[in-house]
Amino acid sequence: MSPSSLSTAGVLLITVPLVAFGGVSLLSFLMKNVPGYLDNPVRRGLWRAGHAHAGVLVLFGLVAMLYVDQANLSDGMRGLARTLIVAAPILMPLGFFLSVVRPSDTKPSRLIWLTVAGGVCLAVGTLTLGIGLVTV
Repeated sequence: MSPSSLSTAGVLLITVPLVAFGGVSLLSFLMKNVPGYLDNPVRRGLWRAGHAHAGVLVLFGLVAMLYVDQANLSDGMRGLARTLIVAAPILMPLGFFLSVVRPSDTKPSRLIWLTVAGGVCLAVGTLTLGIGLVTV
């Protein structure tokens, strides 16, 4: 692996304890019956989605880093693919969490658009990587 892919994988690995902390937080909300979580289905659903997306996308990003250096892409396009793939597990969960940050929020705020931005990053990054791998 190139130094860039290794450092990117390192950043992704550093986020794993944050995802685990998020899971413990959600579990404590359930166990302690925290107001604004169990009684707010929108907030509960979006926070569960944020946690799930964070975990899955971090794992996806780690796997993708194994392939970036094998792709038939210029150094700049490899860097772009790395950046976009790593942006997704940051932006998407942030959108889910921050769009209903107050316990009284019953509909997502405009920050839900961060999930769309993360989805676009994921789509463009993986498409770029996929094309680079198919043309090897």
